Amino acid sequence: MDVDPDDVFRDEEDDPENDLYQERQSSKELVVFLVDASPKMFSITCPGEDEENTSHFHVAVSSVAQSIKVQIINRPYDEIAICFFNTKEKKNLQDLNGVYVFNVPEREQLDNLTARFIKEFDRVEESFSKVIGSEFGIVPGSRDNSLYNALWVAQALLRKGSAKTADKRILLLTNEDDPFGNIKGVTKLDMARTTLQRAKDAQDLGISIELLPLSSPNEEFNVSTFYADLIGLEGDELVQFMPLAGERFEDLNKQLRKRMFKKRRVRRIIFTVAGGLSIELNTYALIRPTVPGTITWLDSVTNLPLKAERSFICADTGSIIQEPPKRFQTYKNEDIKFTIEELSEIKKVSTGSLRLLGFKPLSCLKDYHNLKPSTFVFPSDEEVIGSTCIFIALHRSMIRLKRFAVAFFGSSSRPQLVALVAQEEVTYGGGQIEPPGMHMIYLPYSDDIRPIEEARCIGVLQLHSDTSGMMPLANDEQIEKATALVKRVDLRDFSVCQFSNPALQSHYAVVQALALDEDEMPEIHDETLPDEEGMSRPGIAKAMEEFKICVYGENYDEEEEKAGNAKGAKKRKTEEAAVSKAAYYDWSKLADDGKLKDLTVQELKSYLTANKLTVAGKKEVLITRILTHLGK
Repeated sequence: MDVDPDDVFRDEEDDPENDLYQERQSSKELVVFLVDASPKMFSITCPGEDEENTSHFHVAVSSVAQSIKVQIINRPYDEIAICFFNTKEKKNLQDLNGVYVFNVPEREQLDNLTARFIKEFDRVEESFSKVIGSEFGIVPGSRDNSLYNALWVAQALLRKGSAKTADKRILLLTNEDDPFGNIKGVTKLDMARTTLQRAKDAQDLGISIELLPLSSPNEEFNVSTFYADLIGLEGDELVQFMPLAGERFEDLNKQLRKRMFKKRRVRRIIFTVAGGLSIELNTYALIRPTVPGTITWLDSVTNLPLKAERSFICADTGSIIQEPPKRFQTYKNEDIKFTIEELSEIKKVSTGSLRLLGFKPLSCLKDYHNLKPSTFVFPSDEEVIGSTCIFIALHRSMIRLKRFAVAFFGSSSRPQLVALVAQEEVTYGGGQIEPPGMHMIYLPYSDDIRPIEEARCIGVLQLHSDTSGMMPLANDEQIEKATALVKRVDLRDFSVCQFSNPALQSHYAVVQALALDEDEMPEIHDETLPDEEGMSRPGIAKAMEEFKICVYGENYDEEEEKAGNAKGAKKRKTEEAAVSKAAYYDWSKLADDGKLKDLTVQELKSYLTANKLTVAGKKEVLITRILTHLGK
């Protein structure tokens, strides 16, 4: 039986013709976190989020924990592994000293994230010294090289999958800029050389290695001592990387999130220019609306995902039909049968490649021609050598002549006309703001553009020409005060990327609380709410007061006071509802029987609200507060 035969609950991300589905299939990412667990990571402290000193190890672990919580929501099909190196205990398939691969039962070492894995990793610090332990893995008189071993283990984990279908990355977190500093002479040179060769071998296999350095309060991480050679930094790249080492630790989450969510290729397409000449392009999705994840049907008893299957049953015999179903079309009183493959071939219009049709002046491209978010295209020499050279020549000519290219593009069933608009590179302060390339804009067909209904137009004009009964228009003074207020609260350097969607954040908070068995939902900060502190600045407050008086008059404060009384009444109503709800329970008996823990957090808060007690804290704190109030 098919659980959802009509695709009522099918998410757009599961549509094979959707760009987001293509991205999920073609840009899966395999990531290994290498976290330094040497005693130096525990001994050096820095100010944390609550201004109290915390160890580098805590900063690293909490950053990784926060990152994988975000990752399981945004990219649940990526695969993650977490390795500690410089450890007393060892746990890895190669049985190498000083490397411990953290994992939970029923999960491969490199696999999709699970709720159990995240919960266990959240508590890893509590038992780290007892279960895993910390020690220096590179010491004089020993040939053990924990960094070499860690890179070897990570490379072995990332053997899974092909470099063409998955991005493979190693993220290294450490505060030791010279791992071989305690070793002298030939031994140091030999160990450094073999470690660098191990890193180079991994990079030759398509594995990228990225460093997240943790600096000491009084000493910056010197990346040029060793790690510049390991990750391949030189020249301008080394200069640009250095400021990263000095950033404050509260920015580490932001750094890690930025590394985790890098630009990903949606798909690879072939662009046929002319006369059989073709080049290879990579496409990238720029801005897309974020929606809650795909619905997954679960078994009501085991909570495991269900696999939907469809079977056809013969109407005459009731037996399951084993042969593949066939479609038919009645023609001249005869049923013409088709297989699924034949129907697919009939519906096929194009091969999915991009074919150039010609060029038009940029002035011919109108704003209303843009049907949906554009796709950014960039050349690639991975399969077709010379694609970049041809693309650059075409790109420069289009910019010089102020033309855009018209091309035919689409899936097998949805062919489309597109406009390729060249974009020049934009740099600022030595860094790239916008890359060179082309935007692929999806054009409408003639049927997609409909003329405005004439009758409706006339009716709208008549409505606006009749001013009787309409709201009064603003006078010159009110317009002047409004202009002054708008200028005062102007958002400089505004970007939509500065604000998170509060509805989505709340949704994910509920999912996280349910998956991790948390008593309370994480606190959600709504960034769309007005900035009260900023609004109270003297210049803005004065402009706002002048606008208010000009529009509403001098007696506006009295109306506000009435509104305040209404809010007070609403608060009293809430308290009365809490008193009524709390009256349903015999709280003293529940406390004596030890059954307070069986109530929900909201039910416990109803008692606290009814008795004018604070409602902050986790479930255990609320129960303790109630017991204290009852004198138990």
